Amino acid sequence: MLKRLKKNYFLLISTFLILYFFFNLLSGQRGLISYFEKKQTLESLQNEEILIINQINDLDFKNSLLSDNLNLDYIETLIRERFLFGKKSEKIYIIKNNE
Repeated sequence: MLKRLKKNYFLLISTFLILYFFFNLLSGQRGLISYFEKKQTLESLQNEEILIINQINDLDFKNSLLSDNLNLDYIETLIRERFLFGKKSEKIYIIKNNE
């Protein structure tokens, strides 16, 4: 038995090394599965960054409309949305969803 192990010593060591590297390739912090999880996280964070940048640009634009040079059309739009204000010839309808 011991003689047979000595003959196949190289085969056993190489088999265990191959299995060790194969499992480390697939799992672990630098493994293939972890790579795909990190790639998906990166894509979602990049999409979130784009959304936040668009929101910031929108708020900057709205802030510029309310600066020293007032845009009266934008102020009128804000008043109509927030206070349901209208002109004399207009009719305002409020639609409520009954769910």
